[in-house]
Amino acid sequence: MINIITRQKKERDELLSRPYLQRDVKYNKENLLSSQLIKLISGPRRVGKSVFALLLLKETNFAYLNFDDKQLLDKWDEDLVMSVLDDVYSGYKYLMLDEVQNLPDWDLWVGKLYRRNVNLVITGSNAKMLSSEMATVLTGRYIQIEMLPFSLAEMLRWHDIDISNIVSERKSESIVLMDEYLRQGGFPEIISSRQLAYNYLSTLFDSILLKDVAQRHNVRRTTELYNIATYQLSNFCNLFTANSLSEELGIASVTTTKKFCDYLLEPYLFFYLPRFNNKLKIMQRAAQKVYVVDNGFVSSSAFNVSDNLGRLLENQVFVELLRRGYESGKTLFYYRSRNDREVDFVTRNGTRVEQLIQVCYDISMPKTKKRELDALVECSHELNCDRLLVITNNEEMTISYKNKSIEVLPVYKWNFNK
Repeated sequence: MINIITRQKKERDELLSRPYLQRDVKYNKENLLSSQLIKLISGPRRVGKSVFALLLLKETNFAYLNFDDKQLLDKWDEDLVMSVLDDVYSGYKYLMLDEVQNLPDWDLWVGKLYRRNVNLVITGSNAKMLSSEMATVLTGRYIQIEMLPFSLAEMLRWHDIDISNIVSERKSESIVLMDEYLRQGGFPEIISSRQLAYNYLSTLFDSILLKDVAQRHNVRRTTELYNIATYQLSNFCNLFTANSLSEELGIASVTTTKKFCDYLLEPYLFFYLPRFNNKLKIMQRAAQKVYVVDNGFVSSSAFNVSDNLGRLLENQVFVELLRRGYESGKTLFYYRSRNDREVDFVTRNGTRVEQLIQVCYDISMPKTKKRELDALVECSHELNCDRLLVITNNEEMTISYKNKSIEVLPVYKWNFNK
């Protein structure tokens, strides 16, 4: 065990020596470190959870365990591990547990450490860790910090461009970078190596399905799982129900389809957005829209996305809304009017509808403009909301339409106007 933990210490120190971009989070570093609550950093694989935790703890004396290490898991002995940690990291103040969901009964062990006043920083790639295991054993004892792939602002900052001040001499470069981001997403490891995006993201997608879904849940019908995942990837931003998905893919059991769809939520691979309705039963029966955590997964698939720029922009906006703290089914929805006109996003604050957001890559064509604005205005009347926004690729204006004032913003300015 001492060899394993000593090796992991060398790996930790090597990671700490690399240059990194500080991520945008709402929490203050000093406040996080001074809190005795467990710091839970969650999100999909390879988005920088471990890096964020390492940077948070960099100037402190902290111990480190990486549970993506099969040797550590195979030789796991709780008492021996704690003894070796005391020897290798003498007098440590914090304990970082990386990808802790890989350890069986991890939540019970973490609860025990918390009761012993160990100050914990935990990373994990499974949303169920929050919804069931963490919430059941450690209710009220943790702070959640959700990490997603780089935002547009973070990506530009990586290239030394301030999104709030895109000056004319770098405007052409910024346009190219923003188009790359729209198509290839924001996973940190491909931001400066776009030529690697296709192979890297294709492999990562398969790895998430295998490790975080199929292996975790002992899925035997892996072909059906892969068919559902690839179908949803090709139909991102579209409506679906478990019944329609079962019928389309020839899966006999709707229950199995629904179960597999739920599994795909856990590793932050897909998100499902319900239709807004004040009546919960009606909302639960309506079709949901499916979104993917990063546009790069779409572009790395075999599907041609040349005609999908509008959906790519909509997916980009959805993920940014998640970064801003909106929660699907709680404070974020889509909506369809009585005349079946759709608005892409409804945000809610408490019981009040806060804003209606329509996403349209190019609103310059009169027919397109009329369709998008008619839907926005009709839904605004039904939901009694006058704060209306259209997010585009590059157009900006304020429109007075049918006695409503509608703001039109390019996506980069909307990213800046948080």
